[in-house]
Amino acid sequence: MRLGINTFLFTCPFTNESTAWFKTFKKWGFDSVEIAINDPADFCPEHVKAELDKAGLVCGSVCGAFGPDRDLRGNAAAQKNSIAYIKACIDHMVALDCPSFIGPVYSAVGRIGGNEPKEYARQWKLVVKNLKTVCKYAEKQGKQICMEPLNRFETDFINTCDQALQMVKDVGSPALKLHLDTFHMNIEEKNQAKAIRKAGKLLAHFHACGSDRGTPGKDHIAWPEIAKALKAVKYQGDVVIESFTQDVKIIAKAAAIWRQIEPSREGIAKGGLKFLRKTLA
Repeated sequence: MRLGINTFLFTCPFTNESTAWFKTFKKWGFDSVEIAINDPADFCPEHVKAELDKAGLVCGSVCGAFGPDRDLRGNAAAQKNSIAYIKACIDHMVALDCPSFIGPVYSAVGRIGGNEPKEYARQWKLVVKNLKTVCKYAEKQGKQICMEPLNRFETDFINTCDQALQMVKDVGSPALKLHLDTFHMNIEEKNQAKAIRKAGKLLAHFHACGSDRGTPGKDHIAWPEIAKALKAVKYQGDVVIESFTQDVKIIAKAAAIWRQIEPSREGIAKGGLKFLRKTLA
């Protein structure tokens, strides 16, 4: 089980220059980097791969960014843009030797308001159709798409492990897996450990984040139970710290970080990594 860090904590957008952080990530003790791609044109994947190799790190995952113009349940243009974006990210993953594309691939983040059952069912069928398209592309490239349920304040579409499992079943592609996040589960799941066990072998990616978006371990989340559940399902994927601070303004606004949650982002990274190494050992 590798422990990784999401680049959103330190930079956005991710560019060739952002690779300067790799040496620091390695020094702190991380095994992998989760590269958040705002626009695939922002960097050269071959250059980034060379810098990862130089630092002794791997790209364990590529994190998708889904705004209003990238929405598999949106209008025709948003659907087309999202499909093209996901395919471009998968192409980058080939050059990066990265196995997983992760995130809320089904919808634009922040799209909330709720839908009547008939409209929800229509959107569900639309997402199934579009996910089949991108999953087929991922299969051909030997990559996987790890779909993340978000909390109710960030999406009105897929909030729980149960809903995500139903989507995986309906899409029916071996490339579609689950991605669970402790922050979102803390809001939506009755019991995080039980959700992990329910995901079972379909769980392919995991975000470790404090209940307040801060440092893993400095919160009320039941980490020992989560560790036992990950062990029970024989989880072998990456565990990635995805926390946010006010340092990266665009991400702070998107994640509603209106106050200083922790003294520093370095503290989140180093403290979280030390806690997770001990807890997940």
